Amino acid sequence: MRILHLQASTLLQVLYFMTVTASHGAKWTYMGPEGEHHWSKHYPYCGGTFQSPIDFETELLRYDPTLEPIEVRNYNLSTHEQLTLSNNGHSVQLSLPPRMHISSLPHHYSAAQLHLHWGSPSQPEGSEHTINGKRFTAEMHVVHFNSDKYPNVSMAVDKSDGLAVLGILIEIGEFHPTFNQLLKYLNGIKYKDQRIQVPAFNIRDLLPARLDEYYRYDGSLTTPPCYPSVLWTVFRNPISISQKQFMALAAGVFSSSEQESVPVPLNRNYRNPQNPEDRIVLVSFQEGRGLHGTITVTPPFLRRQIVQRLLTGDLFDLDDGGLSRVPPILGRGPGAGKKWANHNSQNSGGQAVPKQKWPRLKAADGASFGPTLWKNSQIASHVGKSGLFEGRLCYSSLQQKVSRQLKKAHAQDQLVEALWEVVFPKLNLRSYLACRSDLALPTVRFLLGGHPIDETTEVDRFLMKALYRQEQGPALHQLDPTVTKQTGHHRHQATAQKNTPSVARPYPLPLGWEWED
Repeated sequence: MRILHLQASTLLQVLYFMTVTASHGAKWTYMGPEGEHHWSKHYPYCGGTFQSPIDFETELLRYDPTLEPIEVRNYNLSTHEQLTLSNNGHSVQLSLPPRMHISSLPHHYSAAQLHLHWGSPSQPEGSEHTINGKRFTAEMHVVHFNSDKYPNVSMAVDKSDGLAVLGILIEIGEFHPTFNQLLKYLNGIKYKDQRIQVPAFNIRDLLPARLDEYYRYDGSLTTPPCYPSVLWTVFRNPISISQKQFMALAAGVFSSSEQESVPVPLNRNYRNPQNPEDRIVLVSFQEGRGLHGTITVTPPFLRRQIVQRLLTGDLFDLDDGGLSRVPPILGRGPGAGKKWANHNSQNSGGQAVPKQKWPRLKAADGASFGPTLWKNSQIASHVGKSGLFEGRLCYSSLQQKVSRQLKKAHAQDQLVEALWEVVFPKLNLRSYLACRSDLALPTVRFLLGGHPIDETTEVDRFLMKALYRQEQGPALHQLDPTVTKQTGHHRHQATAQKNTPSVARPYPLPLGWEWED
């Protein structure tokens, strides 16, 4: 009876996760009028910060010698056990029992499900994550939830520390016998909302042989509602499947229901790479092509020291002599390089985003709380300085609170921008302290927010001056001995931050005196 209860509980969790990610209030697709460029109309986090997937560009990589091999437990399931294989209209998904877990992360992460993203018969490249622009044939995601804090995946999916996903890149090559344990049952789930019971098997055999080489970063669900709740681990080495196996997947299932007169093939179900913003990607390996100059990540103790000095306002002397001691805290802004220039100059509706202007949200009494919404409203409790190091965000409840604030201000159309303002400083700070982001200017200003306005303004001027100096190329990183090779990289960051507008978040940020009309 206990086994049946666990199986039923697991199925309910998986079905809830499918409901949240596949039918969260509005229909969505990967292309067309409901495609990914329009997701943020109904799912505002999809137009927000810390989004996935991303392209693992060499310049984003930081070697972290403390990263240990991934350890998975109880992945070798008995063939006597039954798993649910389903077609949710967006992917092929397999339920997984929660006793499967990752044991090598700070929390205990229990398995919930795995699913796939792939290309089409005519355009087979369909992975979500890419490596220096290279897209693989397909990608598998094994989704886990933080079972130390949450009872199931449905409670974890909208929390900032809720999920950990293993990403497995897939390429065309040799026949994969274990992958066939999924493919041979596809005929039973050809159409949307179909599901069948299939015998379990050794899930470990779907992972690469080496679990010690991977990319690690902070990101989001790659489907609506796009909550930035995922600790991503994407393995460096792909697995291979045969051409015949790929065709069985790419041409064998449909995104339409069985009742629809015209079947719609289910393929090209991948999201394109998103803006990395100020995130960095930790890697557990150093050797390999293009990695000879990979920078070692700034150690956590130094990052904590920098944050503490920002909180006390005692970071550096505001004179030319102090410029040489600026720590490497100034992030690249909204992405690196020219490839984001056009992408980020338009919002999800295809309309141009005004440069260097923040939304001016006005309350009924005329008070402005747009750029400082998270400081001057009830939302402050979520991002205040208390609990900076341990706090977490609940994205669904936060969205409701921000929506209510905007409704009072008659500014409901500013939801994407307002959520970014609320969420970004908190996530950026958490990620910075975990060595997975650079510290961005909005977060620096947030940490300095308790200081007198004239002092904060002076710091603003200084930070912008530091960015200009970085663009000119002097070494401004002497506080951090691990980044002596970053001069060119930071010059590139500063240029991107100066010239590349973000989706609803143009950089450079307006200085303090520009925040009010």
